[in-house]
Amino acid sequence: MRANVKIKPEPARPKFSDLLADPDVKSRWEKVRRYFFLRESTYDMSNRCNIRCDGCYYFEGDKQFAHENLNVEDWRALMRAEKARGITYVVLAGAEPSLVPDLLDACYREMPLGSIATNGFKKIPESVGYKIHISVWGNDETSLRIRKAKDLLARQIENYKDDPRAVFVYTYTRENIDEAHDVAAVLAARNCKLTFNVFSSPVGYNGPLRHHPASLAQTRRSMITLLHQYPKNVLFSVYNAVAHTSLLGLHDLYSCSYPRCNPSQDIGLGRSFRQYRTDLKWDRSVACCVPDTDCPDCRHYAAGSAVVTARLYRHVNTPETFKSWLDYVDTYLAVWVMGYEKGKNLCDEVIEPPVVR
Repeated sequence: MRANVKIKPEPARPKFSDLLADPDVKSRWEKVRRYFFLRESTYDMSNRCNIRCDGCYYFEGDKQFAHENLNVEDWRALMRAEKARGITYVVLAGAEPSLVPDLLDACYREMPLGSIATNGFKKIPESVGYKIHISVWGNDETSLRIRKAKDLLARQIENYKDDPRAVFVYTYTRENIDEAHDVAAVLAARNCKLTFNVFSSPVGYNGPLRHHPASLAQTRRSMITLLHQYPKNVLFSVYNAVAHTSLLGLHDLYSCSYPRCNPSQDIGLGRSFRQYRTDLKWDRSVACCVPDTDCPDCRHYAAGSAVVTARLYRHVNTPETFKSWLDYVDTYLAVWVMGYEKGKNLCDEVIEPPVVR
């Protein structure tokens, strides 16, 4: 005879009003929800670069062979068309956008909210008022070895010290984890803002930069240590560290919203996002924030800014999970939006990403 087995029901989700009962939580919610209107697409501005990095995403796949359209009026027309279809935020990227300052200016005049991903070797004119993300892949010795650029960090700081647009993005590879502490100290001493990224392998890449479980765990510890060590300079949260260093990539954890992984065109990024190449054309089948990334290995900070923030409904099971999500969104906005100031993190606990049942 089968024994009676009582199945313990899962605890009920709290009401959203209960989650907002804490005044600090409600204030943060009201602060971030004002930016829910942001709708992004990305644009390759140039197919040239002034350095060449091991593991570069741009020089993978077909996009590197696209014709480079340098016509300012064509770019202005594209921005106007993008605005008309509901895009409110642009991400200008590779190969190296600082090589085409006239095009950057044209985009900014038509679409004033956005960011630029650059290697920082050449300064972008101050008249272009986008957030500027300066990629840092280690100390100067590592930059010379991996990026073939001498004294790159010193050059980047010289170009962007005291520039309110600038965020230095330290990309953790398997090899440079220990270097992050010295680099962060240098940047903090010069009052620079920094955030963190995790190297995510391009398709087919199995080189020494690719992470393994031990390096991901070490990266998480390093991120959280530096977050607490330099709270005025590091734009990050504990949940950012957790989300981007889990054994599973962002797609397996949260289900990626970008068209490359998302067949739905009904709502969200599946309907609105495009990734334009230098010839101003786009291909939905490969459209994502960093094309030619190995999707299961994707832990990009850029991808998380959309993928994690879009999963509010998964983060309302407990007050601490909701606080963690708010910290993540607050970090994303501070990194990506000019004039947005990051607040104090609401949750310092390690909260693992909610499991989808």
